[in-house]
Amino acid sequence: MSSRPGPYASGGVRSERTDSWGTTLQTPTDRTVAPPEGVAGAAASAYPWRRVLAVFAGVSVLLTAVVAWSDRYRPDSGWAPVLQGPDWLDGWFQYDAGWYFHIASNGYFYRPGEQSSIAFFPAYPLGVRGLGQLVGDYQVAGSLLAVLCGGLAVVLFGSWVWQRLPRAAAVTAIAVLMLYPYAFFLYGAMYADSLFLLCAVGSFLLLERRWFWAAGLVGALATAGRPVGVAVAVGLVVRTLEMLAEDRRDRAAAAAAAPGATVPVVDRPGWRDLLGALRLVRVRHLGVLLSSAGLVAWMAYLWVEFDEPLAFVEVEGAPGWNQGVGPRTWFKVVYLGTLVKGPYAVAALLTLQALACLCAVLLVRRVWRRFGWGYAAYAVVVLAIPIIGTKDFMGTGRYVLVAFPVLAAAGDYLASSGRRWVRPLALGTCGVLLLVLTYLFGRSVAVS
Repeated sequence: MSSRPGPYASGGVRSERTDSWGTTLQTPTDRTVAPPEGVAGAAASAYPWRRVLAVFAGVSVLLTAVVAWSDRYRPDSGWAPVLQGPDWLDGWFQYDAGWYFHIASNGYFYRPGEQSSIAFFPAYPLGVRGLGQLVGDYQVAGSLLAVLCGGLAVVLFGSWVWQRLPRAAAVTAIAVLMLYPYAFFLYGAMYADSLFLLCAVGSFLLLERRWFWAAGLVGALATAGRPVGVAVAVGLVVRTLEMLAEDRRDRAAAAAAAPGATVPVVDRPGWRDLLGALRLVRVRHLGVLLSSAGLVAWMAYLWVEFDEPLAFVEVEGAPGWNQGVGPRTWFKVVYLGTLVKGPYAVAALLTLQALACLCAVLLVRRVWRRFGWGYAAYAVVVLAIPIIGTKDFMGTGRYVLVAFPVLAAAGDYLASSGRRWVRPLALGTCGVLLLVLTYLFGRSVAVS
């Protein structure tokens, strides 16, 4: 999984690994970095994916019951004629779900200066269309696709952290993802977030196995799924260069591993090493560039169909959305006005998302220290786009959800805190907020 042995060697034997050229490298254990306490045990123990999936299923049932109950109190949305699925599923059909339903049913349209369906990237609604033709209902297909992708995303995320964190931190990171206050988008809401998270985590897992072209293909689904998909492409490229730099360092260590030789150990390549790794790129490594194909294909479609390849950017400023580019958006003038003048219930919901963004930004350095340049690059881009591009932080809670290295870093921080009460308090607070926000979402309150 990792470009380092295991990622840690143990005992008095020589550890072996294969670099990007297929060469077997042997590294003496006295030149490897000792694992932090607990990491070796977590990596060696079997990953309990069945248990993780069972917990996810239980939370999904609980939250579906919450939205089914709260749906009874929501105002008439006007969608009743098209909601032909089970009544208990209707609470998951809110806001953007209407757009996805329309795209799956009727395709895309674009009216300059007006809210248009081309604001929504195609991977998820096309998946809903395909699955809907099998099950006979686009509403059921939308929630089914969302919860299936959510479950798989959580399982893959668990596998990813299991190889990189001590066991307590890995378990805590999985809990953070499941209990994150906006994680209800993984449990059945007809939104694209769970599919995007699945593609993001999956592409990086494939890259760690050095399946560069497969990683690029899955990454292409991510860039075709959300505007922040470009973060996946950036992260894959940076992580590839980081792996090549690690290979070069390990080859140098192996070559100098004569008896009595002293080889300095460097925890992680520096940014100059990443630039130097550009000379090591070969054709097989270029597969990660395929990840940009999703965005390119989407822009090509918009160009051919509507003569505007960047229509999805232009339409964000349409009346009602008002997410135009400029100082008013960058400096959150609308958000500040809401804080001062109200409505204060809306200000509270916006502030909660702003706090989620603040916590995520503060954890980026820990992401870099724990997981390296590639994952830090992904986290920075996937957070920067919505933070800069939203006028009032609305929706950013969902974007923090897909910044999976940040959630892993949060789990690592909570597990390593010297105050034993911090972890249960944080997870308990997240769980309560998750229930409250799910209830509000089922009542058609715009929570993110």
